[in-house]
Amino acid sequence: MKAPFNWRHIEIFHAVMTTQNLTEAAELLKTSQPTVSRELSRLEHLLAFKLFDRIKGRLQPTTEGLRFFEEVQRSYYGLDRIINAAENIRHFNQAELNITCLPAFAQSLLPSICRQFLDTYPDVNLTIVPQESPLLEEWLSAQHYDLGLTEHTQTPAGTQQETLLTLNEVAVLPKSHPLCKKPLLNPADFQSQRFISLSANDSYRQLIDTVFIKDGITRQLVMETQSAASICAMVSENIGISIVNPITALDYLDKSICLRPLSFSIPFTISLITPSHRPSSQLVSYFIDVMKETLSDYPKQLTQAFTR
Repeated sequence: MKAPFNWRHIEIFHAVMTTQNLTEAAELLKTSQPTVSRELSRLEHLLAFKLFDRIKGRLQPTTEGLRFFEEVQRSYYGLDRIINAAENIRHFNQAELNITCLPAFAQSLLPSICRQFLDTYPDVNLTIVPQESPLLEEWLSAQHYDLGLTEHTQTPAGTQQETLLTLNEVAVLPKSHPLCKKPLLNPADFQSQRFISLSANDSYRQLIDTVFIKDGITRQLVMETQSAASICAMVSENIGISIVNPITALDYLDKSICLRPLSFSIPFTISLITPSHRPSSQLVSYFIDVMKETLSDYPKQLTQAFTR
């Protein structure tokens, strides 16, 4: 059955019950006293029962009016909850953002991005899950996460791929190493150098080895490790030199290492992977905006690092 009155009538009744005065109710509702009086009378007519007794110019709620007010109060409490819920949603209070990425990004890229993001949205619950390929791509295809970061340009099934940044791999050397005096390193510069390599099954290790094999360069392989962060830590201890991704290298710039550009190309790409079958989210969009802004500064940081 259609209600014989509208929400404006309820607002007027609630204001009159709260203030117990037509003039104050009108001020509260930013309208005129005659309008409040007229609409209140109309509400009583529509309800077919009296809400107030008019006694010596004052309004006295009737028993029916008090019972009706109890129901109105419940509606207002419900509306307040809805308004509060909308406010919480608008400010992402207790919202969750689940991200999966390569371990290198969890260690060297995301910390600064997460800090900036949480400065603006401190009540968001962030979950970062590092994972290697191909399980990383499988999780994203299964729509388990809001977004992912990889170093490949392939698009896993059920996802969308966007290239965020492409830079060249860089040489990392102890600050005391003679090659730090050179502004650009060629394959021949690595001849007989103590070299720390990524593990044999790493795609970047294979690309690096191919360059040196093609040019007939022999390095002294002193160590093998699975992560670029581990390599940079070893370089800072003067164990050897290496070639790693620029994102990790920049993280170790102040830890007794120097970075130098290479004359040959070994591209390093950061790809954003978003699941195609999850609902769109403003929160995810905001995080991506922060990430893109942060990444846009990396080429400049790298150029500055090469001069140190």
